[in-house]
Amino acid sequence: MTNTLHRRGTHDSLSRDYVIFVTTASGINRKGSGPKMQRFLRLALDEGPVNIGVNGKNLITGGDPERMVAGITDDSHPTATFSNPEAIRRLVGKLKEEDLGISVTISALTDEVEGILRSQGIVRHSIEHCLAVLGRTERLPTQQVLEITSMCGHGCVSHNNARKMIDWTKLGKLTPRQAATYLARPCACGAFNIERAEELLTQAVGMA
Repeated sequence: MTNTLHRRGTHDSLSRDYVIFVTTASGINRKGSGPKMQRFLRLALDEGPVNIGVNGKNLITGGDPERMVAGITDDSHPTATFSNPEAIRRLVGKLKEEDLGISVTISALTDEVEGILRSQGIVRHSIEHCLAVLGRTERLPTQQVLEITSMCGHGCVSHNNARKMIDWTKLGKLTPRQAATYLARPCACGAFNIERAEELLTQAVGMA
């Protein structure tokens, strides 16, 4: 189960948005799993993620990535976020070879993930879908805002902050990259895709 299923956007935009993370189960494979999860994140870092998350810190707030890796324990849940599907393809291939014995979850468009797994000779274990938001959806923020804020599944990127960053980018107070980096800071799990946020903010400027 993952909170990263609720991302919104066009197929083209979401095809450059991948979250991959590893988990363990208490009493089954958690004890002694720290080094395995460290290995996962080192392999992920070799492929150039746009964000990572470990122990409540992300790539913006965590400082040195190697120090973040060293801080992984049996109870950690390291996450890496990518924009490049080929990087994910290579990482999946490496994880298959290493066979770490821990659960790997990829959150992205189903057809894209299926293609990556097939290319590595892997049959997925299971799949989970988001069935959208039900209820008084007219009270939701605009699609433009939701495409940004839904990249943090824990809801730590506020709608008001996203609106402010869109406005400041349009006014030239911040570049799209600066605004995207600022928005990424509260997302402790590292699932916020900074590159995709930069693209969305650049589009917002063009729509001004």
